[in-house]
Amino acid sequence: MAYLLRRANLTSMLIQRVHYAIKKHFAATHSLEFMWRQSWDSDSSTDIFCHMMPFYSYDIPHTCGPDPKICCQFDFKRLPGGRINCPWKVPPRAITEANVAERAALLLDQYRKKSRLFRSNVLLVPLGDDFRYDKPQEWDAQFFNYQRLFDFLNSKPELHVRAQFGTLSDYFDALYKRTGVEPGAQPPGFPVLSGDFFSYADREDHYWTGYYTSRPFYKSLDRVLEAHLRGAEILYSLAAAHARRSGLASQYPLSNFALLTEARRTLGLFQHHDAITGTAKEAVVVDYGVRLLRSLVGLKQVIINAAHYLVLGDKEAYRFDPAAPFLHMDDTRLNHDALPEPTLIQLDSSPRYVVLFNPLDQERLSVVSLLVSSPRVRVLSDEGQPLAVQVSAYWRSATDMVPDVYQVSVPVRLPALGLGVLQLQPGLDAHRTLPSSVRVYLHGRKLAVSRHEAFPLRVMDSGPGDFALSNRYMQVWFSGLSGLLKSVRRVDEEREQRVDMQFLVYGTRTSKDKSGAYLFLPDGEAQPYVPKEPPVLRVTEGPFFSEVAAYYEHVHQVVRLYNLPGVEGLSLDLSSLVDIRDYVNKELALRIRTDIDSQGTFFTDLNGFQVQPRRYLKKLPLQANFYPMPVMAYIQDAQSRLTLHTAQALGVSSLHNGQLEVILDRRLMQDDNRGLGQGLKDNKRTRNHFRLLWERRTLGSEVSDGHSTSYPSLLSHLTSVYLNAPVLALPVAKRQPPAPGLRSFHPLASSLPCDFHLLNLRTLQAEDETLPSAEAALILHRKGFDCGLEAKNLGFNCTTSQGKVALGSLFRDLDVGFLQPTSLTLLYPLASPSNSTDVSLEPMEVATFRLRLG
Repeated sequence: MAYLLRRANLTSMLIQRVHYAIKKHFAATHSLEFMWRQSWDSDSSTDIFCHMMPFYSYDIPHTCGPDPKICCQFDFKRLPGGRINCPWKVPPRAITEANVAERAALLLDQYRKKSRLFRSNVLLVPLGDDFRYDKPQEWDAQFFNYQRLFDFLNSKPELHVRAQFGTLSDYFDALYKRTGVEPGAQPPGFPVLSGDFFSYADREDHYWTGYYTSRPFYKSLDRVLEAHLRGAEILYSLAAAHARRSGLASQYPLSNFALLTEARRTLGLFQHHDAITGTAKEAVVVDYGVRLLRSLVGLKQVIINAAHYLVLGDKEAYRFDPAAPFLHMDDTRLNHDALPEPTLIQLDSSPRYVVLFNPLDQERLSVVSLLVSSPRVRVLSDEGQPLAVQVSAYWRSATDMVPDVYQVSVPVRLPALGLGVLQLQPGLDAHRTLPSSVRVYLHGRKLAVSRHEAFPLRVMDSGPGDFALSNRYMQVWFSGLSGLLKSVRRVDEEREQRVDMQFLVYGTRTSKDKSGAYLFLPDGEAQPYVPKEPPVLRVTEGPFFSEVAAYYEHVHQVVRLYNLPGVEGLSLDLSSLVDIRDYVNKELALRIRTDIDSQGTFFTDLNGFQVQPRRYLKKLPLQANFYPMPVMAYIQDAQSRLTLHTAQALGVSSLHNGQLEVILDRRLMQDDNRGLGQGLKDNKRTRNHFRLLWERRTLGSEVSDGHSTSYPSLLSHLTSVYLNAPVLALPVAKRQPPAPGLRSFHPLASSLPCDFHLLNLRTLQAEDETLPSAEAALILHRKGFDCGLEAKNLGFNCTTSQGKVALGSLFRDLDVGFLQPTSLTLLYPLASPSNSTDVSLEPMEVATFRLRLG
């Protein structure tokens, strides 16, 4: 956050919610105001001046000084006769000529005591609270009473005080003037700090580590919307630029720009500190959910319209018809709290076409799974080449196939940010239509299992002990009893690596203070999850993927292994469908145990941008050792690293050597007194999606021990984006005439270096803000990565370029008209527009450019 604010040209910031023990230490060392610097920054280019509020809260009783009983007497909304009063039992008094001297002296004493905690004699006293200044009476009460106090103080030179109303900017300007530095520069003697302030407790052992997981359904939906927004922005910008270049802009639905704007605003709204956190009231959550879904559907329309235009061989034939879209959506959601249902493709005598969109800025080889109405299916590439496919049953439960619905899975290589085309035909190609084989282990349960003549299926009462699945890189062992992961062995190694999974349950305290939406207050260590009945296991094996599905009462866990070279085949795909709607004050967790000698250290990311080392601190309560995991967490030793990649933000910890554990969902029956006023009882069926990546250190590469920085490998970065930006499969509507004129779309003339990530290519608004201009914002991030993890023979091409990119030759068939570097938000030009289109970025930097494509 500090980095993004600085790159947006802000010079100063303020924070409040920091652990009370840290506040106490910072106050004692006069460090409450500091330069906040990024841990990788070797000079001071990322510094931002930060003010930390010193006391318990931001309300008026806790901002004038150390004594809330006195400060509350200067909150003039609480004057006697109003609706709120002071809990310290001494009410405010209106300021009059008779009492102004005594009241001003009392307030000034608090101001002086507070000022002693800071290095300068410029003091900030915020005056407000939630839900304030909504009536004119309060404005008058606060303004006139304080003005009388200020007039009195300012009329007494012997008091050496000048008091006035001001904004946050006024405060920082006065501070910089007093310390004699330019805005944003380091005042002499002020400290420099790197790192973050997780985890937060406001009193006692009340750690705010529950909200890292609360309402995971919406944390997941947020990420789905985020990925769609980026994909839609980029595809729209490319389609509009190509349409302009071909003189067809009048044919193209440029008005889709309004859908992009709405989705940006929805996603922005959901970043509110009671939305993404899962701490809003139930009715407000529904409103957020409805908005998220509406925007998601709008973005799918934008993607469909752009893909339609870009995939046509003959652009002159393009006709936009909102009543009859050329492409169907890849999936649909019945309502905002439902899981997505993939679109079923009905096969008949004529071929069906599917357009595939790869939102990644790298070429990718992925397995794409489609639902079709017959197991007799042939798949051809856009050049008409027959492709090998894996056909599987589609299951609605552990033992029930969905009738007349089948899954066809095909490995496809897709261009970066581009579109591919598949053709589906009815019929069987015995050499290329390859069925999955299935084994179902019932563990003594009397259940009927669906069968189909197209798929070999064996039903067994109990497993033969542990069993393994394998691909070209690894062999993965599972427990025959639990169906959960036990170990992984790389094909080029003798030794198995323990990667043991178990489900756990946390309870909450029996005392007055219990867990809620914000707080995690467990009743001790987690207990093993004990199912009422043993799980049904379903093992599927095939040429392109194999998987183990374990069906428990509260969680359906699927571990999938892709048999592909490159990124997809190098990690395990994990999916947990969680349903804890019958839990009472319990939280479900997944723990991974390994033999990695992690020595109490683990690593979590911050906003998917950087990685922060964490230490397990035994002296702190269990809940203090949890941290947010937006996209990844890992543990490592001198030989190996195990990374858990996630598609939704959740709480994570490493409570013992070699372990990682993640909270999957939490259901809590009471409020935790932090402002919500409700428990957490509106749980949904939620799919949590992960990737588990085991990497080896290369010989001679040292683990940077005790350093403040750590980085994922390039493979780890790529694994994360594969997980968070899946391929979208858009079936061509059935009523369309035969479509030999569909061609794959390759927007990039050369690939980006693989340590670069195209954060966005976003069309900018015209004077009429509902319409697009011909200009776009290009936002690039150069990733920092750890070169000490093995990168040979990984089956994908990856090149880096010392941070240089030639943007002028990046886009195929499009020219970059001009290029202008700007602040992150485009409000401040950093240089004049230029014809030179070569750019250079340092590792970890994010840069924004304004450009014209056409």
